[in-house]
Amino acid sequence: MISGGSIVALSSGRLPAGVAVIRISGPRTRFVVETIAGSMVKDRAAILRRFRAPDGTALDNGLVVFFPGPASFTGEDVAEFHVHGGRAVVTRMLETITGFDGVRHAEPGEFTRRAFLNGKVDLVETEALADLVNAETEAQRRFAVQNAEGVQSEVYLGWRRRLLHARAMIEAEIDFADEDDVPGSVSDTVWSDVQSMIGEIDRHIAGFRTAEIIRDGFEVVILGAPNAGKSSLFNALARRDAAIVTDEPGTTRDLLEVTLDLQGLRVRLTDTAGLRDAPGKVEAIGIEKAKAKAHGADLLLLLRDVADPRDIGPLPTGTPALRVGTKLDLLESGSAGDYDIGISVRDGTGVEALLAEIGRRATEATGSVGDVLPSRLRHVELLGAANSHLLRAIDDRTAGQELRAEELRLAADRLGRIVGAIDAEDMLDVIFSQFCIGK
Repeated sequence: MISGGSIVALSSGRLPAGVAVIRISGPRTRFVVETIAGSMVKDRAAILRRFRAPDGTALDNGLVVFFPGPASFTGEDVAEFHVHGGRAVVTRMLETITGFDGVRHAEPGEFTRRAFLNGKVDLVETEALADLVNAETEAQRRFAVQNAEGVQSEVYLGWRRRLLHARAMIEAEIDFADEDDVPGSVSDTVWSDVQSMIGEIDRHIAGFRTAEIIRDGFEVVILGAPNAGKSSLFNALARRDAAIVTDEPGTTRDLLEVTLDLQGLRVRLTDTAGLRDAPGKVEAIGIEKAKAKAHGADLLLLLRDVADPRDIGPLPTGTPALRVGTKLDLLESGSAGDYDIGISVRDGTGVEALLAEIGRRATEATGSVGDVLPSRLRHVELLGAANSHLLRAIDDRTAGQELRAEELRLAADRLGRIVGAIDAEDMLDVIFSQFCIGK
C-alpha cells in the first residue's frame, strides 16, 4: 500500500551520466524548491540556480523547473532538479530532499499511479507509458505512443458509451412505455447495435496476437539435425559468438536466445539442440525443449546441410517454415536446389537475404502498427467477459428486458475496468509494480 506525502526519485537513466533529473511530487514540493534553490522560481521555466542544503552547504549548480498542480504530470505540485549526473551528486541531492519532513523515496510506478488517481491518465494510457519506457524498437515505440495518446482507450470508452445508451433506452421503454417522449419499441434498434458491437469486439480481440508480436517479439526458432549449421547461423545473425560451434554433434544442449531489430520490429531468435534419434540423456532433454519451443514459434528455420542432408522427423503443423540449405560453399554448383534459401555462413552467401526474409515475415505478421489493438492479456480477458454478457443478452430472448438490461450493465462494467473507470486496489498494485522507480 502506497502512503501519501511527497515523493522523490531519480527519473533519468543509469549513472554516471552527463545530466541527472531528480523529480519530486506532492504538497512539500514548493517548500523544497524554495529551500534548495534559495527562492521560488517561475512556473514552467528552467531556471539556473545554485543548489544548497538547509545548512547552507553547496550541493551543485543546475536547472530547476516547477510545475504547479493540477497542471502537472501527477496532478500535484511537481519539480525537477537537473543536476550533474555523478553518483555522489545524485546521492547527496536525494539525501537532502528526503531529509525534509514529509518527503520520502518514491516506490516503483508511484508518480504514474498518482497521475492515474488524480485523473491525468487512465489505466490503458498508464500501461502504454510503461511500454514507451521499455520500447526497444520503432514498432514498439509507435504502438506505445498511439496508446499513450488515448486512441485505444477511446475505443473501449466508445463501446461503453454505446452500452450505457442502450441500457438507458431499454430501461426507459420498461419504465415509461406510456410516455410520448420515449421512442416506441426501441428494442430492435438497441439489440441490432449490440449485435454489431459483439462482432467489433471479436475482431478487436483477434488482433491480440499481432500486439504480442509487436510488444514481445516475432518468435523465430532454428531447427535441424546435429552439425546442420544451426549455431553458426545463430552467431551470424546475432553478429557475435553467442553459441559454441564445434564439429562434435550435440554441442548445443539448451535453448539459446538473442533479440534482433529487423525493419523496426523485435525478433527473438532461438538456437536449439540438434534433432536426432538415440541421443544421450542430457541431449534428449535439449531436444524436447527444442520441440516444445517450435510449437510456439511464429516462424521455423529448417536447416539442412546441403552436402549431408538428414531427416529430423515430424515437425509442428500449421507453423510457417523456411527450408534453409546450409554450407552452400561445399557444393561446386553453389545452387540452393530444393531449399527456399541457400546460405553459407563461411562466405556470407544468402545470410542477408535470409535476414530480409525474416524481417518481411515479421512485418507481414504485424500488419499495420497503426491499428488499434488490445495491448494486454488483461484487456483481452475483460473484453471476452464483456462479450459473454452481450451474447447472453442477445441470445436469451425469453428473459425479461430487465435481465437483459442487467447483462448490458455487466458488459459495460467490464469495459470500464479496462480503462480504470471501475478499479480494484489489488489490480492497481499489480499494474504499477511493473514500472521503474521515478516514473
